[in-house]
Amino acid sequence: MSFMYVDGASRGNPGQAAIGVSICDRDQKELYNLSQAIGIQTNNVAEYQALIQGCKLALSKGVMNLSVRSDSQLLVRQIAGQYRVKQPHLKPLVQEAKELLAKFASYELVHVPREENKRADALANLALDQ
Repeated sequence: MSFMYVDGASRGNPGQAAIGVSICDRDQKELYNLSQAIGIQTNNVAEYQALIQGCKLALSKGVMNLSVRSDSQLLVRQIAGQYRVKQPHLKPLVQEAKELLAKFASYELVHVPREENKRADALANLALDQ
């Protein structure tokens, strides 16, 4: 089981946005990361882009069992079907994320406090600062 920490950030909502992804082994040693600016976006779009790009990275590296950790309660609950997706611009992102997650042999999506998502947050902010 690999662990993937994802975070999206925007300065202004919408504003300059970026994503951060950290993929770790079971001992929490970082194997891969992603820090990327994504232009002017809302925070929620950035959160979904972090999940989508993180899944693509994990799949490209052969990860098959994934535990996704996000501090976005909205993202976790929308993917789980607990919250409706009301914003039309988020619907295709939710669909793409679900399709990517379905490609893993197994996955879980876990809401974590911000303190447990510091590396992904730092990677998103690194991209914003460049």
